[in-house]
Amino acid sequence: MRMQDKEEIVVNNEKEMAALAARFGETLKTGDIVALNGDLGAGKTSFARALIRNQLGQETEVPSPTFTLVQTYDFPLCPLYHYDLYRLDDPEEIWALGFEEACMSGICLIEWPEKAGENLPENHIDITIHKMDKETQRRIVITRPKKDD
Repeated sequence: MRMQDKEEIVVNNEKEMAALAARFGETLKTGDIVALNGDLGAGKTSFARALIRNQLGQETEVPSPTFTLVQTYDFPLCPLYHYDLYRLDDPEEIWALGFEEACMSGICLIEWPEKAGENLPENHIDITIHKMDKETQRRIVITRPKKDD
């Protein structure tokens, strides 16, 4: 069983979510794998877009990788790989998308990470976005593997 650090944040609108994503993105380092969980329309792509634009500029085009399955960005620190695994039929298909190299040489943001099955490394960061009663409000749970002391 892996030890975890968990943080819960409630954001009231997309602007607050973008600010959270920007702050979170500034903490990432080479080799980090971030699993973005949530129902359809929860805000996974919005979170990823805000994180990427904070690093590369607000004018940066950040399309959803729904059809391409992966988009790559040249971050200052290392490449960032934005995966959308929704259309994956078999978890093994992730290897054809350059996943092994991406995990070693870059930062990975993964929408629909459950489609990767057992191929998702255990030491990943989980971000789960929950819709709330108020249409624009979200509860975001960030779970990080606990660092060894």
